[in-house]
Amino acid sequence: MKGVLVLAGTPIGDITDAPARLGTELVAADVIAAEDTRRLRRLTQGLGVQPAGRVVSYFEGNESARTPELVDALVGGARVLLVTDAGMPSVSDPGYRLVAAAVERGIRVTAVPGPSAVLTALALSGLPVDRFCFEGFLPRKAGERRSRLVEVAGERRTLVYFEAPHRLDDTLAAMAEVFGAERRAAVCRELTKTYEEVKRGPLKELAAWAAEGGVRGEITIVVEGAPEPGPADLTPGELAGLVAEREAAGEHRKEAIAAVAAAVGLPKREVFDAVVAAKRGAAAQG
Repeated sequence: MKGVLVLAGTPIGDITDAPARLGTELVAADVIAAEDTRRLRRLTQGLGVQPAGRVVSYFEGNESARTPELVDALVGGARVLLVTDAGMPSVSDPGYRLVAAAVERGIRVTAVPGPSAVLTALALSGLPVDRFCFEGFLPRKAGERRSRLVEVAGERRTLVYFEAPHRLDDTLAAMAEVFGAERRAAVCRELTKTYEEVKRGPLKELAAWAAEGGVRGEITIVVEGAPEPGPADLTPGELAGLVAEREAAGEHRKEAIAAVAAAVGLPKREVFDAVVAAKRGAAAQG
């Protein structure tokens, strides 16, 4: 009988936020795969539990090599518990490779849900939370970082990022340049810890604040999504693209043109002309 892989969320700061099941799973696991075995020891001591299973390290440097070993244990019937330093495994932490390998072998994967820096920062930011996307860490090199930001400059959902404190000023400056100086954002630092701080404001102000130096700790950045484009912001090609999207979804062209015109506040004739121009352009290129 195959075992089970348990992904365990761990506190992002305050150890009393640990879910009650975490202690139970730490005791019950046959194998505990920990991102940092020293952090695991502090966690178990704080929870007052003593693991009985084998403890192995599982971090970025050995993730690929250790995954087959853990899968073999799972196939053999072991209960494997995966814990990272803070938050949920796989979310900008080790875990994805092991989960994918376990799923491929038909092994059950479950989770002990716990605190999340992504959701905590999002809730505290004061920015829209109905739709959001998590972008993880940005590239370290300036050119690659800017390119990644340009890719999502028009994204209307709220954006959430992790960042290292020593790169915070450069990242916020790049965001102000690409997203716009007045785009609202929040920098959440040391969430649930003693020196928790949430700094809110336009990107230009946050960039200036970070440039003063002295920002430390775990950082999560939340950025307001791009504003809805007004009629003047849409090119004929973009109007034609909106109509094409509706046609692809099954609408007749006439209805699609009417719907797009109503949505963006333009006369139907203007949208129709944009569609005709796009067809002519495509025919000329063909």
